[in-house]
Amino acid sequence: MKSSATLEMVQAVEWNGNGRTYEVQRGRDENDLMDSTRPYATEQSRWEALVERAADADGQFFYGVSTTGIYCRPVCASRLPNRENVRFFDDAPAAEAAGYRPCKRCNPGSPGEVDAPVQAIIDACRIIEEAETPPSLEELACAVGLSKYHFHRLFKKITGITPKQYASEIRANRARNELQKEPTVTDAIYNAGFESSSRFYETAGASLGMTPREYSRGGAGQSIRYAIVESYLGWVLIAATAQGICRIDFDDSTEPLRERLQSSFAQADLLSGDAEFEEIVNQVLHFLERPQTGLDLPLDIQGTAFQQRVWAALREIPAGLTASYGEVAAQIGRPSASRAVAGACAANHIAVAVPCHRVIRSDGGLGGYRWGTARKRQILQREAE
Repeated sequence: MKSSATLEMVQAVEWNGNGRTYEVQRGRDENDLMDSTRPYATEQSRWEALVERAADADGQFFYGVSTTGIYCRPVCASRLPNRENVRFFDDAPAAEAAGYRPCKRCNPGSPGEVDAPVQAIIDACRIIEEAETPPSLEELACAVGLSKYHFHRLFKKITGITPKQYASEIRANRARNELQKEPTVTDAIYNAGFESSSRFYETAGASLGMTPREYSRGGAGQSIRYAIVESYLGWVLIAATAQGICRIDFDDSTEPLRERLQSSFAQADLLSGDAEFEEIVNQVLHFLERPQTGLDLPLDIQGTAFQQRVWAALREIPAGLTASYGEVAAQIGRPSASRAVAGACAANHIAVAVPCHRVIRSDGGLGGYRWGTARKRQILQREAE
């Protein structure tokens, strides 16, 4: 089975500079006119695929890097460029017409030609995606013609995670899809490839952000209080479930904030804040103004196991200090997973409280930020004062 879950092996990366979904960004331009029925039709989905080196994105689009003048396949093993330097193309001729030259590593101008190591990992990813149950390391290595040790090291180097972790994420994403289709949670669990319901329920709450039954109903039965107020960083949406704050989201206008919340919790009851919630909003606003004071409120942090580890590490970085993506990767025991750490940072829904803004490039550059580099710079400047 072909799975769009490849996009989510480090979970979704809703990037487009100013933080809003691409469909509502500055009307419609040439990139908005892409056929929405084809895979990876939007810039957001293409950037997600590029961050994740999604195997099923190969051949769907190409990307050029303005600082080098080179264009590549989304699965190219070259270093991940900065988002602001990336331009996407539907095909190789379009990239070359725009003045970009083909990468010598991934051969984007030659259909079907990819470096052997990259192709081996692409094949392994597809085997994992199509398998009903996760294949063993030995089975995967044998299938792509590599030794078990070399395959494991190569897979981790290219994707940033292990084959086992990748398979776990694929299976979790299948469960999300099945919960939307199957009449019972049990059917969804077993159709997704879980051997027992207990194994699924161990991580379901953190992964789904609600009970499996609520998720299968699009959040039906769950109440989420929210408010949209002004801050020095622009409009901010603050939302909370019964477990704690689930969103701190920024934008230059209010409507995209509501749209993003509604799309994430399509069937949930979205309630405007009451007096009790107004106090929570005031605490968050005070925290944004003075981040050194900390935020003494519970958070409803929803994500994969890997994301949870990254976000926990981020919360240990004191206000006024920063760390590189590589340093965070080393802190969680995954020194080669800096690219995956960047993906987890970009997937964060709780701005500032989960301080992904404190992660910068190893050369001291700001790197990317879901809510725009201008906001990232403002927050860091305020924390340094």
